[in-house]
Amino acid sequence: MKQTIDLNNKTIFVTGAAGFIGSNLVKRLFKETKGASIVGIDNMNDYYDVSLKEFRLQELDKAQPEDTSYIFIRGDIADKATIDSVFKQYHPHVVVNLAAQAGVRYSITNPDAYIQSNLIGFYNILEACRNYPVEHLVYASSSSVYGSNKKVPYSTEDKVDNPVSLYAATKKSNELMAHAYSKLYNIPSTGLRFFTVYGPAGRPDMAYFMFTNKLLRGDTIQIFNYGNCMRDFTYVDDIVEGVVRIMQGAPTKQMGEDGLPLPPYSIYNIGNNNPENLLNFVDILQQELTRAKVLPEDYDFDAHKQLVPMQPGDVPTTYADTSALEQDFGFKPSTSLRDGLRAFAEWYATFYSNTSPNQ
Repeated sequence: MKQTIDLNNKTIFVTGAAGFIGSNLVKRLFKETKGASIVGIDNMNDYYDVSLKEFRLQELDKAQPEDTSYIFIRGDIADKATIDSVFKQYHPHVVVNLAAQAGVRYSITNPDAYIQSNLIGFYNILEACRNYPVEHLVYASSSSVYGSNKKVPYSTEDKVDNPVSLYAATKKSNELMAHAYSKLYNIPSTGLRFFTVYGPAGRPDMAYFMFTNKLLRGDTIQIFNYGNCMRDFTYVDDIVEGVVRIMQGAPTKQMGEDGLPLPPYSIYNIGNNNPENLLNFVDILQQELTRAKVLPEDYDFDAHKQLVPMQPGDVPTTYADTSALEQDFGFKPSTSLRDGLRAFAEWYATFYSNTSPNQ
């Protein structure tokens, strides 16, 4: 059972609003909601090129409709006073927590950033939702929680107790923390396990973006696990479609036999349900970069590719079972890899037409 939430005329708090998914979500809410008040927050850190985050914010300024209030706060969810003041001032009805330190490999060398943002930051969000009750807390988890699970496709019913990176451990911790708060304080919460999100103005630490930057510089790209990785690449518009639908369907509050709430708590996979071989992915990316004239037609791709072993913290396959998403919300991501990479290549050609990527 789901509690239907009308997003019109509501206050919606989006953390990570200058991020890849966050900015696309805010843009979508501009189009889909009437009379809503949207509050965004982002600490604008320099984990990757800040000019990309500034670009996304500029795009939001252009897209904001007259009947929608939008406030952007440069702040950190790990700062409890900042989060408390946001909730005290704006009393959000729906919270979407997308702010997090992302990246598997970075967590190996910079664990502090993950503890601050992903654990302390999320704790601050949960506490604020307890003190200023919300209709629905939606938060980003990750396909990385499945670790090295051998059973595919990955189902939310699977045990996920063996993370292979600190990043994955923090995301699993978010799910556990949300479950406890849902149980103790009757906070409707839904966690979303995203599978390899890509698209225009995406994160430069993701493979498709890094490969493009390196090829443009004439560097060699490394394809891990000798090209035998399978990834469930999910186009950002499909991710946002899933998030918006789920925001409007909160787990129903019910009382248990122990006199305490049955936790109004859900977890969903949002993935393409169609894993692609990494070598095939690179081949399509090459074709689309050539088509968009990011790279010349006579570019020698083979001379710039190197097959290497698996990286620490990586997993060989990601593959989403999306049957629960289809059943509960009537939605399944469907954008093809070629269409998605074409949109990225065309954006890249325009965005970097006068400048060079920093990374």
